[in-house]
Amino acid sequence: MKSHNHIRALVEGAIMVALAQLLSYLTLFRMPQGGSVDLAMLPILIYAVRWGLGRGLLAGLVFGLLQYFIGNGIAISWVSMLGDYAIAFMVLGVAGIFRGRKNGIIWGSLTGSLARFIVHWIVGATVWGEYMPETFWNLPMTNTWVYSALYNISYMLPDCVIVTVIGAILLRVIPKYIRGEDIRKD
Repeated sequence: MKSHNHIRALVEGAIMVALAQLLSYLTLFRMPQGGSVDLAMLPILIYAVRWGLGRGLLAGLVFGLLQYFIGNGIAISWVSMLGDYAIAFMVLGVAGIFRGRKNGIIWGSLTGSLARFIVHWIVGATVWGEYMPETFWNLPMTNTWVYSALYNISYMLPDCVIVTVIGAILLRVIPKYIRGEDIRKD
């Protein structure tokens, strides 16, 4: 049975990464220097909540690399590529700490989104800071940390709300699948 679950996890991970990549092309809003509002995080978050932290981190990493290499990634150096893609999407896998919990997808979506925001915020302030405009949202910008927070929250907050709401709806519609109860029966 352990081998069966391992194969099932790999196949489901590949499907969820592919679904996330497809969903990333259906954007509701795209920021000029990168970042968008879409449903791409949802399959990675669901996978993490179903299979746990380790597999969730790996799925997020693979998705992040795909986002950069075939999703028209924007980077100014290898540091921004690693930070804004590999690490930022990998940390979505922290949703896996809520594996098996009643409302795991809700808490996982919030936690994974927050973790991703923090990575983008740090990379934005430390790597992208030199490109800070004089004004953003009609506010004067003098601090790269404030600018990075405002820039990244402008797409991460709506993204978080959307995937959390849809995750909660899916939890009501297919709770055993979202919680991973079908896995434990194998």
